[in-house]
Amino acid sequence: MSDLPPDLPRLRTLETWLGMTLERVRQQIAAAEQQEAAAARRELPPPPDWLIEHGIGVGAHPVRVHAGHCWDTRSRCHPASRDLARRALADGVEACTHCRPDTALGVLD
Repeated sequence: MSDLPPDLPRLRTLETWLGMTLERVRQQIAAAEQQEAAAARRELPPPPDWLIEHGIGVGAHPVRVHAGHCWDTRSRCHPASRDLARRALADGVEACTHCRPDTALGVLD
């Protein structure tokens, strides 16, 4: 039992349709590959030099200062300038124990 038509004209029609469909699929694959390659070439912006981590909740106060490359940052971190990071450390905000921004900024206890 075959699900294909038994006669040659319909088989040829089916062959033509499958060939056209295969070509469309190959074109879509090529376009998708080009898009992925273009996305891979896009450069990500460099990380900020300093980050300030805030506590949980609206209007939460800063709880920790990080260097921009620190692996221990969380989603509550916001970019900060060098002066703002130094000021936060001077105001008693904790320095990350992993990236030691207090050492890099020259703010030591």
